[in-house]
Amino acid sequence: MNKSIKNRITLLTTSFLMMFAISCDDFLEIPPTGQIGEAQLQTLDGLNAALLAVYSQVNGRNQRMASPSNWVWGSIRGGDANKGTDPGDFQSINPIQRYENDATIDILRENWAGTYEGIARANSVMRLLQDRNEDVPEAAATHIEAQTRFLRAHFYFQLTRNFNRVPYVDETVDYQLGLEEVVNDQDMWPFIEADFQFAVNNLPDTQSEVGRVNSWAAKSYLAKVYLYQKKFQEAKTLFDDVIANGVTSNGLKYDLVPYYEDMFRGANNNHEESIWAYQSAANTGSVNNANPEFDLNFPYNTGPEGPGNCCGFFQPAFSFVNSFRTQNGLPLLDGSFNDASNAVKNDFGIDADQPFTTDGGPLDPRVDHTTGRRGIPYLDWQDHPGNAWIRNRANGGPYSPKKYVYTREEQGVYQDNSSWTPGYTAINIMIIRFADVLLMAAETEIELGNLEQARQYTNRVRQRAINSPLLRADGTPAANYQVGLYETPWADPDQARAAVRFERKLELGMEGHRFYDLVRWETDVDELNRYLSYESQFLGAALGGTSYTTPYRVLPIPQDQIDLVGSDILIQNPGF
Repeated sequence: MNKSIKNRITLLTTSFLMMFAISCDDFLEIPPTGQIGEAQLQTLDGLNAALLAVYSQVNGRNQRMASPSNWVWGSIRGGDANKGTDPGDFQSINPIQRYENDATIDILRENWAGTYEGIARANSVMRLLQDRNEDVPEAAATHIEAQTRFLRAHFYFQLTRNFNRVPYVDETVDYQLGLEEVVNDQDMWPFIEADFQFAVNNLPDTQSEVGRVNSWAAKSYLAKVYLYQKKFQEAKTLFDDVIANGVTSNGLKYDLVPYYEDMFRGANNNHEESIWAYQSAANTGSVNNANPEFDLNFPYNTGPEGPGNCCGFFQPAFSFVNSFRTQNGLPLLDGSFNDASNAVKNDFGIDADQPFTTDGGPLDPRVDHTTGRRGIPYLDWQDHPGNAWIRNRANGGPYSPKKYVYTREEQGVYQDNSSWTPGYTAINIMIIRFADVLLMAAETEIELGNLEQARQYTNRVRQRAINSPLLRADGTPAANYQVGLYETPWADPDQARAAVRFERKLELGMEGHRFYDLVRWETDVDELNRYLSYESQFLGAALGGTSYTTPYRVLPIPQDQIDLVGSDILIQNPGF
């Protein structure tokens, strides 16, 4: 096997690093046309330009599977959504959803390489800082380092959740100093914590440019890292501070956006609930500046009377929609939402030109801000027409995604028309939002015995749901919405856990969190096999005959990466 440094460079990708190329000839002091000299990048302007290149990699750029939206890794793997489409279209996702993937699937490489590209860019900034010009102020250098280390910690957090132990490479290991010998045998959490802690200590409360991270985003992310490790007291200390005092980079006090859907509108980007989002822009000349990973996920064949027009790769699951059923205003925590008497009525198997009456039972209104259901207004386009917007019901079901989909009003402004599909937008994708923090804090309080505080945090999220009915044009509710608060104090920690965990499913559904939540709670085996059993009744060809087992809690390290450096260097995850 070839263990050369050249191949290891291929492993971590080097498109950004090529910006630093300069001539080796003594007589030629001017960098070639189209290249930036290292000396230029060691100025304050150059350092900021290099830092922006790290930010730009957060959305994965042209590697959509490296995006922190995690629509495949968190939502499809977690049972929020079915892959949908024709069975042979983008078939790399199919074995991921069926928990049958091996280490050779191409989208694994895309996630790995796209995330390590971000790390490579961050490490390059760190090396530039070490050799920066003397006229770069110390405070400015520390500010850039804090942002860079935040971003590097984010990339490593993504890799750790997906692959567990991965090669840890920082600015001290360059491409001529043994990079090809870095073994993935270290616990990643201390490195992630250290970078986030530096960001906490050195970032300001606000920023002159809203897209830059601040100290409160760092505290929120570090608290999340603590929660993943079950360091509940450390997490609580930070969550308490964030909830009481946190502000956005543009100075807004953290709070819930009053109406649920308004979180996902371009005109409302960088609102009070957005703790950290990657910034998106439309009509800039490159759709990579928009949301390059969502182009495949819009309703299918909508024509001019609907958004996107392609491709139906992200269809809300039957059991996910059923989860929004309520009884006396509260969710059915006992799992009976999938019982025949409670399952939400759908038009599966009913043609679009056949009559259909929408479900009349009590529902949490977040169902209709998250999923498109036949007969219910789909944003400001029209009532969802059912099968007419579904590419292959037998493979994905009758529902359409709704979050982060652009409205008719947003066309051409917060939506990009420069590519093969109009499914690129300037709607920022939130990586951490305040409702997420409230519910993580509620989890922490339960584990520390503070059930009443956990109930208050949960009810704060549910109150916003109460205030967010989806209305028709005449001002009437689009469905029978009945949602209420937990009025009775929680006395049983198991009951409290069930309520908070279910609330995360409802509140954060289709946002890439579910699989990771199930794994860290160690409820993944039961929950995902129940999902597969229920869903396969409808989607037998797509999901029948499969089951979920614990090796699939992580992804296999891409086989081609192991082939580059050897199985004694990159150690494959058990079971693959």
